[in-house]
Amino acid sequence: MGSFLFTIASFIVALGILITVHEFGHFWVARKLGVKVLRFSIGFGKPLLTFRGRPGSLQPLAHGEAQSEADLGTEYVVAAIPLGGYVKMLDEREGEVPQRYLDQAFNRKPVAVRSAIVAAGPLFNFAFAILAFWIVGVTGDTGSRPWIGSVAPDSIAAEAGFQAEDEFISIGNVPTPTWESVVYAMLTDSTSGQDVTVTVRDTGGMERVRVLPGPRLLGLAEDGQLLGRIGLAPKRPQIDPVIGRVVAGEPAQSAGLLEGDRVLAIDGEPVASWSAMVEYIQARPGTVLQLTIERGGETQQRQVVVGSKTVGERSVGRIGVGPRIPEGLFEPYRVEVRYGPVEAVGVALGKTGDMSLFMLKVLGRMLTGELSVRNLSGPISIAQTAGKTASYGFTQFMKFLALVSISLGVLNLLPVPILDGGHLFYFMLEAIKGSPLSERTQALGQRIGLAILLGLMTLAFYVDLSRLFE
Repeated sequence: MGSFLFTIASFIVALGILITVHEFGHFWVARKLGVKVLRFSIGFGKPLLTFRGRPGSLQPLAHGEAQSEADLGTEYVVAAIPLGGYVKMLDEREGEVPQRYLDQAFNRKPVAVRSAIVAAGPLFNFAFAILAFWIVGVTGDTGSRPWIGSVAPDSIAAEAGFQAEDEFISIGNVPTPTWESVVYAMLTDSTSGQDVTVTVRDTGGMERVRVLPGPRLLGLAEDGQLLGRIGLAPKRPQIDPVIGRVVAGEPAQSAGLLEGDRVLAIDGEPVASWSAMVEYIQARPGTVLQLTIERGGETQQRQVVVGSKTVGERSVGRIGVGPRIPEGLFEPYRVEVRYGPVEAVGVALGKTGDMSLFMLKVLGRMLTGELSVRNLSGPISIAQTAGKTASYGFTQFMKFLALVSISLGVLNLLPVPILDGGHLFYFMLEAIKGSPLSERTQALGQRIGLAILLGLMTLAFYVDLSRLFE
């Protein structure tokens, strides 16, 4: 229950930050360009918290003229449904505007001004992503050394010449100091259809160039298993089969296993590592295993009835033990990446640009049917990721916020009526023909855009639910 509440809280915090950034972009630019803002709302529905700002410079009332909403300060609202927000500006299309405020109405502004106000929301999302990546770069990020542990036979990687113990240096011109940076670079390049050039350092310390065939990479990133589908597995430290923890009430405790026991063999088969032991046990739920252990210099036999748990649609064996992790075991596999304040700007700009292009490519390939719609993420997936990254710490949560902020920026710039990109498309047509589109045409476009948006949201929910039940 606590984990669920933490996930929901992380999701709400993430949405609150990103929606505020987006709407503040519209709000700030509108104010700077002389448009009066009536309401700034985070969320929809019933207001939970409201307050008004100062009214600013007031225009004198004409004789007998009543005070209007425009004479009041901007109303700031936090509403009950945290799935969006809006900025309400003075506009003759949404109500009568007093004569004295006509010059501050949105619809009276030139096309360039209106375009700047509408584009500001997505642009602020990109700016936030750059800031988030910059903060991560300056404060430092600990990642896993991009060291190859094994290469699957007859795989794409094997054909390209990759070997165990190779260490990634760069993909194209992009440095890859961690596995995360390898995955980022692979993702962005795997959607282009072009060959991917990889520079590695082999076991002898020599730099080698490996080339992955672009056409064969298309579609491999759909389920987040790109490296595995290419045939690469990260190198991991080998953990000895020594029990470091026994879970109360589980089969291991019932069998008399203790912390410090070393498992030498199972059913007469020698056990070389903790992972080998786990694989053997997981493949045999409900069976009785004969364990040969070493305790205090003596060899003993223990019989264990393997329990089971359900993972997806299959049962997996478990006995309720955890490994003993020697101090410093993972240090050779970790690397800290940190940049100076100036260098971090370039890195942040590059990451934001690369991920923006990657998301556009993925959307394009989904529309043409080249990629599965399973690449979509809906609210459920985003909430789960928000909870996970928040539990990992500030750095991971900031990277998550940056990626979702880029997604919001890209999606909002699509030329779909009802989105910011749709309004910009209308303004472009207005600039070409010299007059606004008719209200009927715009209303029709809004209905079409709403239908597209609802369809996309329904599809994203469906994909989320299918993942959840799988």
